[in-house]
Amino acid sequence: MILRIKEVLKEKKITVVSLAASVGIAQPSMSNIVNGKATPSLETLERIATVLSIPLTDLFEQPKSDTTSITCPHCGKSINIKAE
Repeated sequence: MILRIKEVLKEKKITVVSLAASVGIAQPSMSNIVNGKATPSLETLERIATVLSIPLTDLFEQPKSDTTSITCPHCGKSINIKAE
């Protein structure tokens, strides 16, 4: 499971220490969650989303991009497609 917590923290200019305090868990535990070394419970994810003022689903979404990459079935090369 890939979470976007680190990305959201950067966007909102919030530190891991501040988030941990607001959520009510130890800073080392929050660091492990943010860095993908620990899997948080659904309850913890809900508290994180609430503190960050975002929908829970935003913690799971991939960053928005106008470029998609596919693999050519014939040669195996990666092809980038840009939406306009």
